[in-house]
Amino acid sequence: MGKAMSHNSIDQAVHRAAWLYYGHGLRQDEISRLMNISRATVVNYLKRAREIGAVKVSLSNTLFQQDIHARELEDCFDLQSVWIVPDEEKSMIFSSACASVLLELVTSGTKIALAWGETLYSVVDALPSSDLENVTVSQMCGNLGGPFEYLPDQCTIEMARKLNARGKNLYAPIVLSSEALATSLRNETIIDRQLAELVNCDLAVFSVGSCEPDSHIVLCGAAAADELAQCRAMGAVGVIAGRLIDQNGNELKCEYNRRIISADLQTLRQIPKRYVVVDSCEKTAGLLGSIRGGLVSHMVITKSVANELSQAASNAVSDHIIEAID
Repeated sequence: MGKAMSHNSIDQAVHRAAWLYYGHGLRQDEISRLMNISRATVVNYLKRAREIGAVKVSLSNTLFQQDIHARELEDCFDLQSVWIVPDEEKSMIFSSACASVLLELVTSGTKIALAWGETLYSVVDALPSSDLENVTVSQMCGNLGGPFEYLPDQCTIEMARKLNARGKNLYAPIVLSSEALATSLRNETIIDRQLAELVNCDLAVFSVGSCEPDSHIVLCGAAAADELAQCRAMGAVGVIAGRLIDQNGNELKCEYNRRIISADLQTLRQIPKRYVVVDSCEKTAGLLGSIRGGLVSHMVITKSVANELSQAASNAVSDHIIEAID
């Protein structure tokens, strides 16, 4: 007979069942299979969620409207799955929502390529412990020595611990002082093999960084503020795994990118599931570029980000009509 679940484990299961049912629209039998529990237990968990105030039936219309919006974004941008989290609940449930979706995308044997950043670290922190088999979590970009607690190697090892997986760190700096030095290091057998193996991953997990003066790549010392300003003038709109991208999701042709040690964008495009999480409108331009460049298949975003994506799509349609008339 298995061990009885602790109160904390039961609470986590209750919240996960509620999120899957009310937030993602799964049926009770689907939740039963996904969580490996009986349908009767699912019913009890949902009842418990309502009793403790984890969900409110009065929000069902809002959730339904968000679900419609998510489907519209999937169709508009040719994405596999989109989840939208209310802005007013962002601080409370965004990380938990992202973690729940991540668990839906991971099964035994999954090979994960993981980037880094504050948003991703909060998602990893929200992950419940899982008893999966033969899962691998590989660090997608090199390490750094900046002021953050959520460094790439730590993020990788923590996700591996939560998923009962094997963690594979990339033992190289994320940025080198010169292009020649970066090229030499990428050509080293160990580094070259680690970067090449990323194309065999099943799932890439990343966020999109901004190109603002307070960007992570500036705060961690990977790029100087004036260098990033020059890159913005050249068309940089976002950061993925340390690499600057343009509005079409292509790697910006700049000296900074040539000094980076991380998975290249072509490798990322070849990974079947490309899961991005974005909770801030200042990252919308970078997210839109990522989508245009075929770098995203699944995403969790806030309502405000969803609205900006819809507006961008509407503007693109209007511009196309005007060009056709002209």
